[in-house]
Amino acid sequence: MKEKIFFDHEKLIVYQRALEVISFFEIIFQKKIGASYKSQLERASSSIPLNIAEGNGKFTSKDRCKYFDIARGSSLECASGLDIQYIKNKISEEELYKGKSLLKEVVSMLVGLIKSNSNYRVYEPSVEYHADGDKREN
Repeated sequence: MKEKIFFDHEKLIVYQRALEVISFFEIIFQKKIGASYKSQLERASSSIPLNIAEGNGKFTSKDRCKYFDIARGSSLECASGLDIQYIKNKISEEELYKGKSLLKEVVSMLVGLIKSNSNYRVYEPSVEYHADGDKREN
């Protein structure tokens, strides 16, 4: 069954992926994760689509970017939360990579939205750092 679109943010692929993040975390929450971590990750993961929707509804580029920035930060917080759960042996390596891959996709799309909506920001070239200390521009 195809879902109806009621609002513009529902058309955004990044919003749809953010909802997939929520579904992913619901599976993770079935594991024996501590209540405080679960609560923190629930708030952070919910913050992603909520801020995408709110930002997409703003009229100025600066306002849109503010909310997309918050959604990006929440995505990074979720990625860190997955690292913690992996280190604590609460999730598997496969779950870690699945979640972080999904979050990386969301972060990349949010960065694209931020860049396309902000003429007032200065960006450095993308740099990839390596274990040997060298950095290479992308």
